Parts: sequence; C-alpha cells; structure tokens
Amino acid sequence: HLAIILDGNVYSAPRINERIPGGRAVITGQFTVDEARDLAIVLRAGALPAPVKILEERTVGPSLGADSIRQGLIAITTSAAVVFVFMLFYYRLSGLIADVALGLNLLILFACMAAFGATLTLPGLAGIALTVGMAVDTNILIFERIREELRVGKTPRSAIDAGFTRALRTIIDTHLTVMVTAAILYNFGTGAVKGFAVSLFVGLAASLFTAYFFTRLLFDLIFVRRQKLQVISI
Repeated sequence: HLAIILDGNVYSAPRINERIPGGRAVITGQFTVDEARDLAIVLRAGALPAPVKILEERTVGPSLGADSIRQGLIAITTSAAVVFVFMLFYYRLSGLIADVALGLNLLILFACMAAFGATLTLPGLAGIALTVGMAVDTNILIFERIREELRVGKTPRSAIDAGFTRALRTIIDTHLTVMVTAAILYNFGTGAVKGFAVSLFVGLAASLFTAYFFTRLLFDLIFVRRQKLQVISI
C-alpha cells in the first residue's frame, strides 16, 4: 500500500498492484464523485508550509444575530417615525398623504419578502432604510414641483397635474438606475450583498408604485375632485 498523508492525516492508502512507469498512476476503487474530488484536492494542494495551531475557539449562539436584527428594526422604526413627523409638519395634509404612501410601501415590501421566503438580515435592513429614504425623496420631489407651479400662478388642479407630470421622468430615471445597480449586486455579490440587493430592488419597485401612482390617486380623491378647489394644503 501507498499511504497519502497530509498534515498527519491519512486520506487514502491505495494498493500498488503493478509497477508505476513514468511516475504516473491511477487510483481505482468504489469512490463517490465527492470523495474523488476531495482526494484530488488533497493531492494538488500538498502540505502547508507551516504547521497550523488553534489559538482560540469560540461558539457564538444565535442571540448575536437576533440582537443585530432587533437593533436594526429599532433604527428603521425610529427613522421612519421621524420622517413621518417631518412630512406631516412641513407639507401638512400632503405630508399625511406621503406618510400613508410610505406605510403602504413598507407593507408591500415586507409582504413580498415573506412571499418569496427571503430572510431578514442586517444588510437587508440597510436596503429597507435606503428604500424609505428614496420613497420620501420621491414625494418631496413631487410636492416641490407642485409648489413651483403654484408660485407661477397656476390653479391648484393645473399645479397638481403639472407637478406629477414634470416629476415622473426624474422619478423613473432615479429608480431604474438604482434598480439596475441592485440587480448587478445580486448577480455578482455574496450572500450578505444579495440580501441588501433583494430588499433594495423590491422596495424600489414598491416605492415607484406607491410614491407616484398611489399618491396621485389620493391627490385626485382629496383635492382634484373638489368642485371649488382654491388652496392646496402643501
């Protein structure tokens, strides 16, 4: 027999049945594909240039990850509450509409992640936080466009139509750009990066629907359909 030893461990001991000409040999036997692959790796790798010693060994329970997720959820909840209050204070009734749209955005995001069986990780929470920021930024862009139209003397109904129309192209461009980036991260990234990319991509898709189309629907129901609309709470 010829023993194959690496770092003091015997990985195989094949029987030598005949002379080995030219330094090349074939090991036969009842191996599985995985066993043959592992043996080939051992033969190619060889021994390490220096011995390896274990200096410290620890076992970390799941409580560490649970604490990180809990702290991340607290951070997102706190930031969302601050955003809600700011939008309500600065844009008044229009800010309330934006808060409702943002709440629907988060609801759609978590529902989609649950439907696809996605795991809520710390990078995923970072993607959700970025989604909240972009959703609010979309509403601010729309509201500022409406304010610009009101300043030039347009009626409230015309200002709402023009504000949403002028903001649509910018909203689509920014969302599609980041969604393409998220798709590239998911395709080439590792596990943690993929979790961030999934939550970001789904959140942006939901944001594109809620921040523009759902917000426009609420504006039509509250403002545009009034017979005598003189002032917009914005």
